[in-house]
Amino acid sequence: MHENGVKITAFIKEFGLEVLNQGSDFESALLTITDVNRPGLQFHDFYDYFDPRRIQVIGKAEYMYLKGLPSESRRKCFDDLFLYDIPALVISRELECFPECLESAKEHEKTLLRSTETTVDFTSHTIEYLNRALAPCVTRHGVLLDIYGEGVMITGDSGVGKSEAAIELIMRGHRLVADDAVELRRISNQLIGTAPEVIRHYIELRGIGVIDVRQLFGMRAIKVESQLDLVVHFEPWDQTKFYDRLGIEDHFTNILDVQVPIVTIPVRPGRNLASIVEVAAMNNRHRKFGYNAAQELARRVDLRADMGSGKNG
Repeated sequence: MHENGVKITAFIKEFGLEVLNQGSDFESALLTITDVNRPGLQFHDFYDYFDPRRIQVIGKAEYMYLKGLPSESRRKCFDDLFLYDIPALVISRELECFPECLESAKEHEKTLLRSTETTVDFTSHTIEYLNRALAPCVTRHGVLLDIYGEGVMITGDSGVGKSEAAIELIMRGHRLVADDAVELRRISNQLIGTAPEVIRHYIELRGIGVIDVRQLFGMRAIKVESQLDLVVHFEPWDQTKFYDRLGIEDHFTNILDVQVPIVTIPVRPGRNLASIVEVAAMNNRHRKFGYNAAQELARRVDLRADMGSGKNG
């Protein structure tokens, strides 16, 4: 993954594509948008609204149309297409490459590739891959865990107890996604968190050092990625600060323009932080299904008050 796009060479390796011709920009060409184009309209000389940054894909329909053309017309179709600065032309279904296509690609120094996949499979897999690879990304300091199927990121200042709580949660059967640095990508209005590859599965505990969670606790203790559903922020207990005791109000934090629920947990000796994080995850899940304990309690109190005032009246 390049900071401005996906290199065509990396894309070829990912999809196991056959290289029929290497273009002049073979090593440097980047895929920068998450879509592909089937150049059927372009083969009819319609280049209005044509975006040359997309990968171009020839499927069975385009192939059969081109097959019915005289050789000179077929050559003109490819010459016109290759005049644009396209990253590559991909022939799907392992279809035969027209000699005119290969000649034109060589003359215009354009990259020509071939896939064994059907056109529909290749285009859908390509769009899915590019959506992930080109997704907006930010790195946040914290620990990301999968707790009862909820992606929970614990944040807070260094030394506040994030990793210690994470280890206890892992020992209870929950799974570690990332410690210290959490890479978050926005994909289809959801945030997906992963660990940077170098530190994946490692966790740092002050006094013990770095441990390998996968080696120590086994495969059940790790997860490669998780959706982010909740942020739990640890902060040292402040006597002067008012902490929400009912939780009627929902609080959110904005990450890559996605609103994520956040709860603040005051930390002081004697509080079992792992248990509190577990309950926060379960409560967040409950709320997604439309149940809010604080609102239910408030409703009951109001109901009891109304009944009392009714009797007095």
